[in-house]
Amino acid sequence: MPVFVLLTGMSGAGKTAALRGLAARGHATVDLDYDGYSTLVRAPDQPVGWAQLWDLAKVRALMDAHRAGPLFLAGTARNQPELYDRVDAVVLLTAPRDVLLARIEARTDNPYGKDAAGRAQIEHDIDVVEPVLRAGASHVVATDRPEAEVVAELERLVAPWGGGTAPA
Repeated sequence: MPVFVLLTGMSGAGKTAALRGLAARGHATVDLDYDGYSTLVRAPDQPVGWAQLWDLAKVRALMDAHRAGPLFLAGTARNQPELYDRVDAVVLLTAPRDVLLARIEARTDNPYGKDAAGRAQIEHDIDVVEPVLRAGASHVVATDRPEAEVVAELERLVAPWGGGTAPA
């Protein structure tokens, strides 16, 4: 039986790190920021001037093709609530503002948030978007701790559906 878990949260919350940790333990993972699952649309009301939307048909097709066990999806997009009826858990990954901003400043694999507009967008999203995500989440996981602890907690979340620790 397939189990779908959406990991969402602010930039710097640890979505990519969680996916890497889960994949290393043998779980199926997909980062919806890549491989054509996301598109950018003009959004003059946003500090960066754009917003991210998911290609819902493509994400649904991905989910339809997944036959058994957990599939951890990660990302944050304006239209993500349109998939909530298809997922078993919506997990908000969260950390204090100073932790998020320090992670963004230190990361070398993603330039988002390094310029003034990106940083303004992140500050805006922490204040405006994260409370909305929190309200729609079935679980909230703090990520200001070792990655292994976060991954273990995510595995415990799927255990009731038979999707705990992946086979070695």
